[in-house]
Amino acid sequence: MLLLPLCALAASFLFAICAAAPSVSLISNTQLDANGIFFVSYDGVVNVNSFQLSGVLTHGEFQYAGWYTSTRYAILARRQLPSGAWSTLQLPHQLSTNDSHNVIALGVSPNDGKIHVALDCHSTEMYYTSSEAGLATSGASWVASQFSTITNNLGNLNVGTNQVTYPQFVVTPDNLLQFVYRSGISGNGATQLAEYANGAWSNVGSWASASGTYTSTNGVQSTARNLYIHGFTYGSGHAHVTGTWREQNSGVSCSSGGLTNHDTVYFYSQDKGRTWKNSAGSNIATSGSSPVNVNTGGIIIDSLNADHGLMNQESQAVDSAGQIHAIISYVPGRFTQCVTNYESNRTAYARPFHVFRSSNGTFTKVEIPFAINAVGRSQIALDHNDNLYVVLPYVRIVTASKASGWTDWTLAYDGVAQGLNAFGEVTVDRARISTGVLSILYQLRSSGTTPSAVKVIDFNLNG
Repeated sequence: MLLLPLCALAASFLFAICAAAPSVSLISNTQLDANGIFFVSYDGVVNVNSFQLSGVLTHGEFQYAGWYTSTRYAILARRQLPSGAWSTLQLPHQLSTNDSHNVIALGVSPNDGKIHVALDCHSTEMYYTSSEAGLATSGASWVASQFSTITNNLGNLNVGTNQVTYPQFVVTPDNLLQFVYRSGISGNGATQLAEYANGAWSNVGSWASASGTYTSTNGVQSTARNLYIHGFTYGSGHAHVTGTWREQNSGVSCSSGGLTNHDTVYFYSQDKGRTWKNSAGSNIATSGSSPVNVNTGGIIIDSLNADHGLMNQESQAVDSAGQIHAIISYVPGRFTQCVTNYESNRTAYARPFHVFRSSNGTFTKVEIPFAINAVGRSQIALDHNDNLYVVLPYVRIVTASKASGWTDWTLAYDGVAQGLNAFGEVTVDRARISTGVLSILYQLRSSGTTPSAVKVIDFNLNG
């Protein structure tokens, strides 16, 4: 791993005089619901979480969003792009518990135009429904009767009724829909993959397991864990994954108040998640039979022990050359070598880093010169010229140009200074980015359980 300090900006001077970091311009800020449910758990809110894929989603000429309103019912919304009015429907399901993990995830299967919804799970049974065929493309009436009965299975596939977390829908290069989720629990779970084709779901299997033995720098060993992923992202025909391991044994960290997350890993698949390779191109795993584990060779791209409050489940994107870019964040050693309270220490000291792969298979890490000022995570996006846009907590957008080697970081929009009053983390519409528009779903800060507004703010990417 090559670490570029901020002084590397000087080395990029010749690029910088020809091209500056890109800007963004505000298009609109639209209110979806004046009274979204609000409570804080696990440092987050249930309507907006970084791992939510997707809370806001574009398919064709329509954009969709999902959230829980103050009565706890799940709400789905649709608008015609670029600026149509939002229409809403209420699903016959109420949020089961005040847990910010229990997000709503939306997906569309392109081959039949069905909208898929997974929701309300954290190491519990999952709830799922899908629409009539063609609803995602036809513009037919936006009413709850267009959706099937809510069940605890993924359509025809039983994914387990008591330990499902982090549902995500992903579209493959050949327009199949896949479903990524974790089985098990934090510190002892497996990452799973299912696939929808010809109107039915089938199981691909676990591709990252809890097995293996991790020995911390303090000598303590852990024999169970789970992989927290920053994404499952297709680019140049390959599925790319970055992530971090969370150990079950808290003794691997210097303090019980820290996080047991360690190391950033990367691997990829050339066959839609069936088999996996490390960055060097070596075969390392097969889904369902021999998944990736903590002792798999050649997958660590940034080594870090469990003492620095390394955050799980940030974000990633793939550039036009098929190379992965990820955002990670932790408390650098210049502030402390032992995070004793991850909430307060991360808020005071955590810094974001841009980690990216070059065509020769090596990785570079650049510290982004803006503090997170929050516990939570950031969102990364790439425009058609491979310029970078990172949405930090509170809708602060920082950018860097490809021409500078992604080192000329600039604050392009400051949601704090603009008075948005956003609560921490946001999520973005990744499917819309290719059109040059960044749609960001966020919720207003509140207190206790007082409901607050859920909004979508749109920006032109001017790179």
